[in-house]
Amino acid sequence: MSIAVLFAIFFLLVILGTPIAICLGGATFVTLLLFTSISPIEISAMMFEKVEHYSLMAIPMFIFAGNLLSKGSAAQRIIEFAKSIVGHLPGGLPISAIFASIIFAAVSGSSPATVVAIGSIMFGAIMQAGYPKKYAVGTIATAGSLGILIPPSIVLIVYGVTAEVSIGKLFMAGVVPGIMLGIMLIIVTYIGARRLGFEKIEPQPFKVRLKKMKDAAWGLMTIVIVIGGIYGSIFTPTEAAAAACMWAFFVSVFIYRDIKFTELYATALESAKTTAMIMFIIANAMLFAHFLTIENIPQMITQALVDANVNKYMFLLMVNLLLILAGSFMEPSAIIMILVPLLLPVAVALGIDPIHFGIVITVNMELGMVSPPVGLNLFVTSGLTGMSIKDVIIATFPWTMTILAGLIAITYIPEITLFLPNIMYGN
Repeated sequence: MSIAVLFAIFFLLVILGTPIAICLGGATFVTLLLFTSISPIEISAMMFEKVEHYSLMAIPMFIFAGNLLSKGSAAQRIIEFAKSIVGHLPGGLPISAIFASIIFAAVSGSSPATVVAIGSIMFGAIMQAGYPKKYAVGTIATAGSLGILIPPSIVLIVYGVTAEVSIGKLFMAGVVPGIMLGIMLIIVTYIGARRLGFEKIEPQPFKVRLKKMKDAAWGLMTIVIVIGGIYGSIFTPTEAAAAACMWAFFVSVFIYRDIKFTELYATALESAKTTAMIMFIIANAMLFAHFLTIENIPQMITQALVDANVNKYMFLLMVNLLLILAGSFMEPSAIIMILVPLLLPVAVALGIDPIHFGIVITVNMELGMVSPPVGLNLFVTSGLTGMSIKDVIIATFPWTMTILAGLIAITYIPEITLFLPNIMYGN
C-alpha cells in the first residue's frame, strides 16, 4: 500500500509538471508521514545526511572549473587545435566540432556546457563553410552528449556514490567507450560529408599544428591533471576536482587573462546555482531511494527476476529500454538515484560488473540528452541555433542512431568498458 501511494503521488506530480526534485521529495515526505512514525524534522535530517558524502564534493568544483574554462578562451583554443588536426578532411569543420567536444568533455564534465562552449563558436563556422544547417546542428548536439561519459563526469560521480563503487574506476571505464563513440560520430560525419560532395583539402603545416597545440596546452593540461592524477594515485577524484578548479582559475585569470577578478563572482554564482539544483535533486532522490530500500523493493524485484529465469542479456535489454524512456523525460542524476538502487542488486545477482553497469547507464543518459520530448541538449541546441525542437530532433537522428549502435556494443561487450580499469586497478 505504501509503495502504491508513493508512486501514485510521484506520477501525479510529474503529470502536473512539478520539478523532478519536488516530485521525489514530496512523494516520499507524504508517504513517510502516512506510513511510518518518522517526524518531519527527522525527514529533513535524513536529506542532509544523504548528501554528506565526500565524493559529492567533487561536483561543485568540476562545475566551477568547467565554467571558468568555457567562459574564457580555452574553448576557442581547443577548437582551433582540433581544426588544425582534422579540419582538412571531408566534413573537417563538423569533425573538428566533434573532436573539440571530446576534448572539452574531458575538461568540463558536463554535456550542456560542452554544447554551449563548442556550439556557440562552431555552428556559425560550419554554416559559413557551406554545410546544411541540419548537418551542423546534428553534429554539435550529439557530440556534446559525450560530456557525461568522458571523465571527469558528474553523472559518473553520482552513480559511484549511489552504487558505492570506485569513482576512479568509473572514470577509467568511461575513457574507451567515450573515445569509441566519438570516433563513430566522426565516421558518420565523414561519410555524410563525402555524400554532400565535400572533398579533402590541404592539411595545415606541422608548425601551425604545433602552434595551435601550444596555444591550447594550458587548457588541455586540465585533462592531464585530472586523469593523470587519478591514474598515478596522486589524487582521489575529489582531490582531482579541487586541483582542476585551482588550475582552471590560474589559467583563465593569469595565463589567458580572459576572466577578470570582477567576473569571478558571477561565474562562482552561476556554478553555485547549478550545484544547488543538482544537489537538491540528489538529496530528494536519495530520500526516495531510501524509502524503497526500507520497504525491501530492490530485494523483491531481484527475487522476482531470478525466479522468472531472466538471464543477464535479457535483463540488460530491459534496462536499456527503461533507461532510454526515462532519459527522455528526466534529468540523469535523478534517474540514477531512483533506478540504480532498484536495478543494481539484480545486475550483481546476474553476474554483471557494477562498473560496466554504470557505463551502460551513462550511455543511456547520453541518448536521453538528445531524445524527445525533453532531452536537455535538444533545448540547448535549439536556443543556440534558433531552430525548432522538431527540426533539431530530425537533424540529430543519424548521430543519435550512431550512439544507439555504440550503446548496443558497450552493453554486450563488457571488455570495452572494463579493459582500462582492469589494467590500472587489476581484475
